[in-house]
Amino acid sequence: MRIDKYLKVSRLIKRRTVANEVADAGRITVNGRPVKASYSVKEGDVIEVQFGPKPLRVKVTSVEQPSGKDLAREMYLVLED
Repeated sequence: MRIDKYLKVSRLIKRRTVANEVADAGRITVNGRPVKASYSVKEGDVIEVQFGPKPLRVKVTSVEQPSGKDLAREMYLVLED
């Protein structure tokens, strides 16, 4: 699954177009490297999204699209707020 779609489906970012813009601006890193919106997310990846002055770090636990919005939180584990 592409990282822009992953961020939308997991509800870390509200819209896919916003996730795409954030990735193109270089504010998303995976395992310490900046990535584009087309990066393919794998289980075990550590994603860091720069929201203003404070980054959000999460570890990917699942790349399967959830069947409901309540299950979206099970797609990742927050490492830092």
